[in-house]
This record gives sequence, C-alpha cells and structure tokens, in this order.
Amino acid sequence: MKSLSKMLVIVVVLSVLLVSQAVFAQEDVINIGVLQLVEHASLDDAYRGFVDVLKDAGYEDGKNIKIDYQNAQADQSNLVTMSERFVKDKVDLILAIATPAAQAVAAATTDIPILITAVTDPVMARLAESMEKPGTNVSGTTDAGPIDKQLGLLKELFPEVKTLGILFNSSEVNSEVQAKQAEEIALELGWEVRFGTITSVNDIEQVANSMAGKVDAFYAPTDNTIASAMPNLAKVAEEKKIPVICGAPEMISAGGLATIGLDYYKLGRQTGEMAVRVLKGEAVPEEMPIESLTDTDLIVNLDFAKAIGYTFPQEILDKATKIIGE
Repeated sequence: MKSLSKMLVIVVVLSVLLVSQAVFAQEDVINIGVLQLVEHASLDDAYRGFVDVLKDAGYEDGKNIKIDYQNAQADQSNLVTMSERFVKDKVDLILAIATPAAQAVAAATTDIPILITAVTDPVMARLAESMEKPGTNVSGTTDAGPIDKQLGLLKELFPEVKTLGILFNSSEVNSEVQAKQAEEIALELGWEVRFGTITSVNDIEQVANSMAGKVDAFYAPTDNTIASAMPNLAKVAEEKKIPVICGAPEMISAGGLATIGLDYYKLGRQTGEMAVRVLKGEAVPEEMPIESLTDTDLIVNLDFAKAIGYTFPQEILDKATKIIGE
C-alpha cells in the first residue's frame, strides 16, 4: 500500500509540474498580429521577409511566437474588424502591411506597438509625427520609391513620349501622394499629364481603355489595387501597344514593361529587424526613426516588350538586375 501511495503522490506531483510548465509555456509565447491589405506579390514578399528575419533571430511561429496573419482582401470593414480583434486579443505586436492596414490598426490602438511596411508616406497618412521621431506607437519602413528614376527610365526608353497617363486608386493616401509626385516630375520632363482614377479592380480595364488614345505611356505607382490586378492593365496596354512603367518590381512580373524599384522582401526583412529590437525591449516605436531602403533594382520584362513591339537597348539589358522572359 505504501508503494502504491508513493506512486500516486509522484503521479500527482508530475501532473502538477506538467500543467504548470504548459501554462508557463502558453504565457511565454509572444503573440503577433499581422494585417495585410490585399494579396499581391509586393506585400506577400514584405511579409515573407519579416517572418524570415524573426526566425533567424530565434522567434519562430508555432514555437515561441504565435503569428495571427489576416488578409483584409482590400475591404475596409475587414480592416476595422481584424484590427479590433487584435486589440481584444491583446497581441504583443502588430505588423501592418500597406497604408490602409496601417491606418486601421493605428485607429484601433495607441498602446500596442505597431510596425508598418509598404507605406509610402507615414506622416501624410497621420501615422507618425515625423519620419525621424514618430512620437506614436507606430514605426517601421516606407516603400517610397524613386519616381524620378522610374520616369527618367521611361524617357530614356521612349524619348518620343509627350503625354503620360497616371493610374491610381483615389481612395488610397499612398497612391495619391505618388500620383502627385509623378505629375510634378512629368511636368519637369516636359510632358502633359492625364490622370486615370479607379476605386476598385473592376475599374482598371475601363479607365485604361478610355485613356489609351490620349496618352503615350502609362505610369502605375505602388498602388495596391492596381498591383493586385496588373494583368488587367497589361491586357489593355498590350492591345493598344502602350508601355507601362510601374512603381514596384513585382508589378513588372505581372505585366509591366520596366521599373527601377525596391525589393519588398528586403523591405520586409528590414521591418523584421526593427521588430526584433522591439521584442527584446531594446527600442520602442515612438523613438524609432521610420526607415527606407536605399538600394534599387532595374527590372525589365521581355515578354511585355515583345507584346507591344518594343526592343530594349542592349545597355539597359546589361544593367538589368532581373530580366523576365529570358
């Protein structure tokens, strides 16, 4: 009987220890909420880079961190609902991918640390007081690209261009900012500018078709709506033989001609490095300068060029970081 009693005591003690360890392990897990505006290559790459850096630093989903990834599918009501859920669940950190997602989570909480990526102008979007010192619970990385270099590339490839058509979603702050910058640069280059504003993916073909006979080239900034449906724009551009210069390299893969742009995977990794500092208690978003990438890539699409009857100069191909359709 004594042996049986001892065994029962040991079993009870072990059970208590195992339960205690399980509870401790649960409490020790860091919860990260990720809100992505919509699915397209640039934003997907940014998320992938973020996760890879966390893993490299010892923070692995399913082990010592739990990532709650949510994609709003470009729906405003989804953005609000998902942001509120992160707050209700009391996550430890939020990653917001793209401007509307960042604005939604920033409106939902001023307490939980928020890191942003693929946001063009955090100050204009009222996410931060300044790039150098945000002064809010929001920091991260900007994807403001070299629009001057992109339009300079267009002028180099097509010196005969006289009228530029700028396509963008008028409801996205980041797109509106880029459209204005592109207009200023285009005017400096001596071009006329026509705007094609859209509100959803369904507008792209109709707006592009209506502009086709009035412009010599299209410029599509890092607009999330257009990026998520580049084949729609490419279809019109190929039929009308109009070159398309894009804001992001990933957009070229989906149907643009060329760009000089940022690598969103690298941008996501840079954001991940900032997240590691926050998780380790080495920094807080309020005092972390919003960062940007300085190196760019030249991407060209031979398939699209062939479709519009264009041949790239050899010197451009020699400088290209990536050639699609080789």
